[in-house]
Amino acid sequence: MNIIPIHPARRASIEWPVEGVTRAPYELFQSNEVYADEQEAIFRGPNWSYLCLEAEVPNPGDFRSTFVGDAPVVVTRDTDGELYAFENRCAHRGAMVCLEDAGNAKDFSCVYHAWTYSLQGDLLGVAFRDGINGQGGMKEDFCLGDHGLRKLRVATLHGLVFGSFSDDVPPLDEYLGEEIVERIARVLEGRTSVVLGRFTQMLPNNWKLYFENVKDSYHASILHLFFTTFQLNKLSQRGGIIVDPSGGHHVSYSAVDHAAQAAAPTATQDYAAQNIRSESGHRLEDTSVLAGTDEFGDGITLQILSVFPGFVLQQIQNAIAVRQILPRGARQTELNWIYLGFEDDTPELREMRLRQANLVGPAGYVSMEDGCVGGFVQRGIDGASDAHSVIEMGGDGTTSSASRVTEASIRGFWKAYRNAMGY
Repeated sequence: MNIIPIHPARRASIEWPVEGVTRAPYELFQSNEVYADEQEAIFRGPNWSYLCLEAEVPNPGDFRSTFVGDAPVVVTRDTDGELYAFENRCAHRGAMVCLEDAGNAKDFSCVYHAWTYSLQGDLLGVAFRDGINGQGGMKEDFCLGDHGLRKLRVATLHGLVFGSFSDDVPPLDEYLGEEIVERIARVLEGRTSVVLGRFTQMLPNNWKLYFENVKDSYHASILHLFFTTFQLNKLSQRGGIIVDPSGGHHVSYSAVDHAAQAAAPTATQDYAAQNIRSESGHRLEDTSVLAGTDEFGDGITLQILSVFPGFVLQQIQNAIAVRQILPRGARQTELNWIYLGFEDDTPELREMRLRQANLVGPAGYVSMEDGCVGGFVQRGIDGASDAHSVIEMGGDGTTSSASRVTEASIRGFWKAYRNAMGY
């Protein structure tokens, strides 16, 4: 079948400032044309998008509904034990063939006209294909094999399931790079995940504003008063930033050393001297949410890892979660939080994870502000589509850094973004 592209050329023309990745035009967060181009170039382009956890589809017939960009997708495990993913869009008239978030099925039948598909997305049958009483029905040359659901490539890594519409995307481990793979392995390798809970949060801002925020180590101890009040994260703590060569993936990590902080109280003074809110009069009645254990043996108490274009793996103390960032138009984002434990958790560790889950999420002690600040930016740039941000903290590079007082990973995102979009 010859398919004529609807948009043979990009529709959005963006004039990028000469300063390069230290500037991001505000039009990128507002334009419907840019949004449409992103769906094709990024989310349906040669990139890997997070789909679900292997633990969510452990048995033959299990399925999970998800999205790649704004395209609905179903992930299944067939009777051969393999994982498959396909677009959740009937080949007949475009209706979704799977209307549930998760479950177990032997096949999928479109509720509109009962076209039926296998767990691999192949068309199995068409209702009244031969008509009735010799009348009606499909043409004689109609071939079931020509009308399956659009399939994705699928790859897994330490229990994470990724998918891509592209045949040109490199293997997942090559796409991520050695350092990112190692940091994912640090948290997930050799462990069977258990979903402890999930939330969906709608953000009043463009998806790229949230992804910038995830990569922004500079803001964490400034915006999040809980971090500094209870000594969970300060820029003076041991840590660093890892940015992969493509720029699209990053890791920010830090370690709490209470003894060092007690011996060098200047860290708090540094914040106060610049009128940065770093302490509050609030205290916790129950401080158990702050208690943690070094389950990884390296002293790192915070690791935020992102994969272009929309995946986050977090470790904050012992609160482990994955986040899926889904664009919902130029000015809205869907953020899915999935909180994790592991099959070998002790009862004490499981309770600790559940308590610390209060740190993050739509109403988390730490991350509540992240749900607001993107909207502040979205509202602030209205009427300023000809202006741009200034991203120069830590210089103009996109390389890894021993300091977290840098925006290198944000510049890295724009490096990967420009490459994907052809800007």
